[in-house]
Amino acid sequence: MNGIVSEWVEKAESDYHVAERELRARKNPSYDAACFHAQQCAEKYLKAFLSDRNIAFRPIHDLEILLNRITPVYPDFEFIRDLLLLLNDYAVDFRYPGATATKEDARAAIKAMRSVRDFIRQKLGLPN
Repeated sequence: MNGIVSEWVEKAESDYHVAERELRARKNPSYDAACFHAQQCAEKYLKAFLSDRNIAFRPIHDLEILLNRITPVYPDFEFIRDLLLLLNDYAVDFRYPGATATKEDARAAIKAMRSVRDFIRQKLGLPN
């Protein structure tokens, strides 16, 4: 695994741990942060895979657009499309006034993040 791929994975893992920690927090949990970091984890794993396969991508945050760069060559990634669509909204929705994530939102985001993470780590040959 080259340097940039390792960096994407490292950053994705950081988001993974923050999302997990916020969901488990007993005192003052931030479900907004859990959802945001779940989305960020998935985004960075997609970018790690794209980088690993030398597939060019723009610096964007839309998970579906990133996925659409992968599926023409790796159609089995369709398996995670619905999970990514769920996470896609968390890049912005809960970061600004007007919406607040619930514990149920955070649980759904974390569950989707874990599945996406496991799927892409397997594709990258990393242990789960």
